[in-house]
Amino acid sequence: MIQKMLKTLEFDKILERLQEHGVSENVRVKISALKPSLSEAEVKQKLVETTEGRTIIEHSGTPPLSPMTELNKVLSLVGKDSLLMPDQLEAVAQFLTSCRRLKSYLKKAEVTNTAVALYGNSLYDLTSLEDEIKRVIRGSQVDDRATPALADIRRKIINGGMQIKAKLDSLLRNNSQWFSESFVSIRNGRHTLPVKKEFKARVTGTVIDMSQSGGTCFIEPTSAAKLQDEISMLQIEQENEVRRILYILTAQVEEKLTFIRLNIEAMETLDFIFAKARLSIAMKASVPAVTTERKIRIKTGRHPLLKTECIVPLDFHMDETARGMVITGPNTGGKTVALKTIGLLSLMAQSGLHVPAEEALLTLNNYALCDIGDGQSISENLSTFSSHMTNIIEILKVADDQSLVLLDELGSGTDPAEGMGLAIAILEELLRKNCLFIVTSHYPEIKTFAQQTKGLMNARMAFDKQTLLPLYRLEIGEAGESCALHIASRLGLPEHLVQRAHQAAYEENQAYGSRQAVGSHVSQTSQSIVNEFSAPQDKAVVMENPINRNDGNYRFLCVNDNLAGNESLTEKQCVGQNAASAVQSAWTDQTMKAPNNRIKADLPKKPAEAPRCMRFNVGDSVMVYPQRDIGIVYRKANEKGEVGVQVQKKKLIVNHKRLKLQVPASELYPDDYDFSIIFDSVANRKARRVLGKRHDPNLVIELDTNERGEPI
Repeated sequence: MIQKMLKTLEFDKILERLQEHGVSENVRVKISALKPSLSEAEVKQKLVETTEGRTIIEHSGTPPLSPMTELNKVLSLVGKDSLLMPDQLEAVAQFLTSCRRLKSYLKKAEVTNTAVALYGNSLYDLTSLEDEIKRVIRGSQVDDRATPALADIRRKIINGGMQIKAKLDSLLRNNSQWFSESFVSIRNGRHTLPVKKEFKARVTGTVIDMSQSGGTCFIEPTSAAKLQDEISMLQIEQENEVRRILYILTAQVEEKLTFIRLNIEAMETLDFIFAKARLSIAMKASVPAVTTERKIRIKTGRHPLLKTECIVPLDFHMDETARGMVITGPNTGGKTVALKTIGLLSLMAQSGLHVPAEEALLTLNNYALCDIGDGQSISENLSTFSSHMTNIIEILKVADDQSLVLLDELGSGTDPAEGMGLAIAILEELLRKNCLFIVTSHYPEIKTFAQQTKGLMNARMAFDKQTLLPLYRLEIGEAGESCALHIASRLGLPEHLVQRAHQAAYEENQAYGSRQAVGSHVSQTSQSIVNEFSAPQDKAVVMENPINRNDGNYRFLCVNDNLAGNESLTEKQCVGQNAASAVQSAWTDQTMKAPNNRIKADLPKKPAEAPRCMRFNVGDSVMVYPQRDIGIVYRKANEKGEVGVQVQKKKLIVNHKRLKLQVPASELYPDDYDFSIIFDSVANRKARRVLGKRHDPNLVIELDTNERGEPI
C-alpha cells in the first residue's frame, strides 16, 4: 500500500529523473531503492551532502566519474584462477584513471570548505598499476613491446610471413599461365596459390582447398610449407608469452583488489551525491529545513514534474495550532496539484533531495498516505467511491500522530448527504489520531465543520470570475466555492436555467431541510435532522435520535438558547395529527413562542429500505447483463451482494448490479413450490428422500459447483 501511495504522489518519477543524473549502473539501482527516512539526523546529513555536492559542481564543473560498466563482474574473476583478458584489463585501467582524475578534482574543490571535497582522501592512488596496464595493453591487445621476448617472437613471425610471400610472388610472376588469380590466398591459415586444375601437376606442394567449381586448386608449395611450420611454432610461443604477461597483470590487479573495491565504493558514494546535486541544479531547487515538529511552511513551491513556465508557485503553511486543512474551490483550480506538491516535496526532503521552492520547512513523517484520483478499475470491479473508501480504510488503519494524510475530493462519488456525513466522520477520526492531514472537498458543510472545529482550518484556491480562469493560488484562512453556477452562466447557460439551478440548490434545500443535517441549531449529534418552518424567531424544529412512531403522537421539547445546559422548558403532546400539523401546533402554542427558544421533536422515521441485493428471491426470473441472458435465482445474495443465478442449467455467481428483475417468483410459482425440481438432479432428489427416512451408506449426493468451484 505504501509503495502504491508513493507512486500516486509520483515519487517514482522523481527517482527516474534522479537516475538520469547517475553515471554508474550500481548507483542507478541504488537510486531506484531510495526511500524517505524518519531519522532527523540522517535526513539533515543527506541534505548537507546534496548541498555540498551542488556547491562543488558550481565551483569546479562536472566531476570526472567512472561508469564502471561491468567492472564488478571483471573483478569477480580475480582470485579464482581466472585470466583477465586485455579488454577487461583496459576496463580496470580506465577506472583507475577516473579515480586519479576525481582525486585531483576534489583536491581543487577543497577551497569550497566542504566535507564532500575531502572524500578525495579516501581514494587510493593506484597510478603504478594504471601505468603498467596502459604500457602493456593497447587497443585491447597485448602490445609488441610488453616484453623483449614477445617483441622478438612477433618480429620473427613477420619476417617468416614476408619470406613466404616473396617466394609465392616469384612463382606467380614467372608462371602466370598456371594460376587463375595473380595473388596469394590464405586458406585454413596457410599461404596458397590458386592453381588451375590442368596445371596442378606443375606445382609441387599440398592441396589445401578447392574452389566450388573444382576448376581451381589452392596449393601450398613445398618451399613455403617449411617456413609456415616455423611460423606456427612461433605463434605457439607468442600465445604462451601473451598468457604469461596477462597472468602477471591479473596477479597485480589481485594484489590491489582491496584498494580497488574501496575506490569503487567511494566512487559510487560520490556518484550518488553528485546525482542529487545535478538534479537540484536542474530543478532550480533549494535546501529545505526539516523538523520533528508538526508544521509545514512552503514559499513559492513548485511541482517538480510540471513545466516551470506553467506553474503558479504555491505558498502554504500549517503550524502547531492546526492538525488539518480543508481546501475548497472550483474544479481544475489546482487543489489536487497543491496536495501532490506538498506530499511530493515532503518525500523529497526526507530522501535528502532539494525541493523546488524558495524556502521550505517540512516535518518528518513516518508515512505519506494519500487518496488521490478516482481509482476506477473495471478489472477489479471498483467504482470511484469503492476505490476511495478502500484507500481511506487502509489509511485509517495505518495513520498515527507521525503521519501525513492527503485526501482528494473527500466523500465524493456517492450520495451527497451520505458522502458529506462520511467526510465529517473521517475528519473527526483523523483529528482523533492527531495526524497531519490536508483534504480537498466541495461540500459546504465540511467548510462549516472546519471553521467551527478546533484543529482544523479552511483554505481555498483563488478563481477569477471575470475570465473564468483558475488562478492556482492557495489562500489560507478562507473557504472557497465551487463557482459551478457562475461558470455555467459565463459560458452561456440561459439565465432562467441558472436561476432554477440556484433555487433547487439553495432555496429548496432550506425549505426541505429535513433531508440534510445542516442549520444553525443542529446539535453535535451526527444523526440530527433539521426541519425549517416559517415560525416566530425563525427557529428550527430539531429531531434527535428519532424513533418509529405510528400512533400519531409527537412529543416536543422547547429549549431556550440562553439557558446553558437546559434540557427542556416545556413539553407538548400532539395526538392524532400528522407531522406537519403537529409542528405547526407546537409553534402556535403560546408557551413555546418565547425569544431564543428552539423546539426538539420526536417525529416518525421512515422505515429503512432493504438493500437492492436482498430484493432478489429464490425463483425470481432475472436478466443477466451485459449478455442479457435470462436466468432463475437459486440462492439469495451473500454478504458481498452476489446472487446465485442458474442460466441454461449452469449455476453462476453474479453481482446484483448486473441483474434486472423480470418476473418475481410469487408470480411464477405457488408459495409451497419445491425448487429442488429445478435446481437439483433426479438422482439427488431421490437420495435426499431416502436419507430423510433412514441412513443408507451406499447413497451419494453429488453437489454442483459454480464457476469458482464453490459448492451450491
